[in-house]
Amino acid sequence: MSCDKRDELLIKMYETLNNEISRHITIVWQSISVVIGAFTLLSLAEKNLLNIDLAMGIIILLIIWLFDHLIDSGYWYNRNLVIIANIERQFLTPDDLRDIHSYFGSHRVKNTMITHLRIQRNLGAVLGILIISYHFYIRVIPGVNLKLNWENFDLIRTIPYLIAIYGFFYIRKRYKYTNQKFSEFIANSPGKQVDTSSIRPSIGHPDQP
Repeated sequence: MSCDKRDELLIKMYETLNNEISRHITIVWQSISVVIGAFTLLSLAEKNLLNIDLAMGIIILLIIWLFDHLIDSGYWYNRNLVIIANIERQFLTPDDLRDIHSYFGSHRVKNTMITHLRIQRNLGAVLGILIISYHFYIRVIPGVNLKLNWENFDLIRTIPYLIAIYGFFYIRKRYKYTNQKFSEFIANSPGKQVDTSSIRPSIGHPDQP
């Protein structure tokens, strides 16, 4: 491939990857959908149109769905950022670390979520804690008495907790899997080496664990 064709291809890839990053970090509807869904399900439960235990179980599922999307978006953002930096290294010089920006000089070594996605993750986590706490207060505590016999045990009340336990291990597995994918990607595609001795490490773009 000629030099001009290669440059043209790299620039096109650069534009496409930037567009993908924008798409992954501007999807705020995920967290909005979870909040709206939670209020809708609680409203149906309050009107006795849906069992309260099932409603809260579905809300926990929505929160797991939100976390899954955020993990996926975080991975694709970080992966594309690595490719973008590798492309920039084909055109920029070490002097450009100071003249343009320093981020292309080194890659983030961890698959850390950007602040935008962490905010949505924190919203989901707080909502999950509130839902579980509320369910425990209105559905578990009233059923506990001094005698504690199996006649008071209602299996359907365990739904939110069973789903929450499943979600904890599922999300943990997803985090571990995407972190491993990112580490492998960094190892296989380190890009052109750049002398970064002229710049200071950045807390906004950490290149150390």
